[in-house]
Amino acid sequence: MKTLKYIVYKEDRYYVSQCLNVDVSSFGNTIQEAIDNLNEALTLYFEEPGSDTDLPIINETLLGETSVNV
Repeated sequence: MKTLKYIVYKEDRYYVSQCLNVDVSSFGNTIQEAIDNLNEALTLYFEEPGSDTDLPIINETLLGETSVNV
């Protein structure tokens, strides 16, 4: 069993769930559906041989917002 961190945010009319430990994300019509779909995507991801090597350990998460001139 692996413990992974994720975030959920709303993009247009969908909720997007994104894992912070590996580059896997999913979406759904509700927050719970987005999380459930992410769990399914992560299960499939870790079925691939060698997919769990060097997983970064995330001890603390912070959420911020910044502005850049573009």
